[in-house]
Amino acid sequence: MIKIEENINLSKHKKWHEPYYLIFLTNAKASVSINFSSFDIPANSLLFLSPYQLLSWENWENQPVFCLKFHGDFYCIEYHKKEVACNGLLFNNIYFQAFVPMENQFFSEIQNIVKKMKNYVDAQDEFSLSILRTYLQLILAIASKEKSELMKKIEPKIKENQELKDFQKLLEKEFIENRSVSFYAEKFGLNASSFSKKIKNLYGISPSVLIRERVVLEAKKMLHLTQNPIKKIALDLSFSDEFYFSRYFKKEVGVSPQQFRDKVGISIVAKKSM
Repeated sequence: MIKIEENINLSKHKKWHEPYYLIFLTNAKASVSINFSSFDIPANSLLFLSPYQLLSWENWENQPVFCLKFHGDFYCIEYHKKEVACNGLLFNNIYFQAFVPMENQFFSEIQNIVKKMKNYVDAQDEFSLSILRTYLQLILAIASKEKSELMKKIEPKIKENQELKDFQKLLEKEFIENRSVSFYAEKFGLNASSFSKKIKNLYGISPSVLIRERVVLEAKKMLHLTQNPIKKIALDLSFSDEFYFSRYFKKEVGVSPQQFRDKVGISIVAKKSM
């Protein structure tokens, strides 16, 4: 499934919470909330959302907004990671902004690609679907290149803040077993309050949010990229039982683990590994 929505009336469609990958093209500046964390997006940007991320448009200028949405069954970003390494760069990156400011020429190029895609999006034949996948992959490749360049520019700032890298490494190592802010604060020799202020200053969101988002991201990966039963996923993530895991997941994502798996589907990567 792939769909293009154009000239979206954000006054009537402020909130988005869907089982699809979403790519928004914004001509003008906007303010959004993603999973209840606020961000300011510059003009001529692409905004990337993974399935069931909660997006709320808070402020925007009266300019056209386009949305390209696709299901993982149409294009699996994990399966195509060798061609376009967008998983963890454009999508599913909790440590860095979900939007990519684009140079005017690249933003215009992507707009033109989307316009070309509209000629094929209603067709169901394999030729049209193949063309659409090729166009989508081109958009992801252009955006991945732009974001990679952006990451290089901020690398000096990251090096100046060694705590940023150290916390990220520690969280990646410990998030399954340790989910309290005090655990991480202690490792840095700080109390929880001082540590939270420091991390929020570095990342723009609090460590408690980062911890929850990292747990949820791993849960989503397991639900989508494996065929493991939900009970096993709960145990692998150190939840006492699948019911506690389901409550935790639904509170953070808005749907239960089973609903997420039913709507988002199980990736071709999981099916090929059987």
